[in-house]
Amino acid sequence: MLLLRSATASRRTWLAFVSGFFEPVFYLIAMGQGLGSLVGELPGPGGEVISYAAFIAPGLLAASAMNGAVFDSTYNVFFKLKYARLYDAMLATPLGPVDIALGEIGWALIRGGLYATGFLSVMAAFGLLTSPWALLALPAALVVAFAFAAIGMAATSFMRSWQDFDLVTLAVLPMFLFATTFYPLSVYPRWLQLVVECLPLFHAVELMRGLTTGAVHLGLLGHLAYFLVMIALGIAVAARRLNVLLLK
Repeated sequence: MLLLRSATASRRTWLAFVSGFFEPVFYLIAMGQGLGSLVGELPGPGGEVISYAAFIAPGLLAASAMNGAVFDSTYNVFFKLKYARLYDAMLATPLGPVDIALGEIGWALIRGGLYATGFLSVMAAFGLLTSPWALLALPAALVVAFAFAAIGMAATSFMRSWQDFDLVTLAVLPMFLFATTFYPLSVYPRWLQLVVECLPLFHAVELMRGLTTGAVHLGLLGHLAYFLVMIALGIAVAARRLNVLLLK
């Protein structure tokens, strides 16, 4: 029911909904096609030589899934929770805090998945999907979106005002710039490599890059496990916090 409500409400703001799809596409054209003509080719995750566009496209795919999930599970949820008081009305129905948490996380997952699906289509149009393993990039992107949506909603439950959302930008933007989206990990000093390897987006980029280039290995399961932990933790915290905020 909550998913249907979110889908219906999004029809009125469809321009804002679809605008998030274009940002990674613009990055791909500007960086991959423009700057890529100067960078040339570089080693891929499996050691094979790939174009710069093929290198950054999986990172932009991961970022697309992240952005769609994070911004829907933070700004939109905060407005519904603190201003619209939508969830208070929902508690008058058979829905409980856990149902609300799962419904909002599910919608954020759908939004992130739609962005990822659209960007995968763009990658295919540019000829950047060169391996059959790329078919698994979409379900992997859904897992990534699910994880970021769960953590995003959990974090939103602690927000007190709109100013607190500066912390969301402070977390998302550095990840986008440093989590090997545009550069290989080897360009950083070792101490910074260790920091980058802790970032969620780094694991998403490595997962997408391995699948889209065909460099599949058991290490990808470790990246996947990272997001399964994020999902479990995010759902548990979000449900607990909503229970405290709505039933106090």
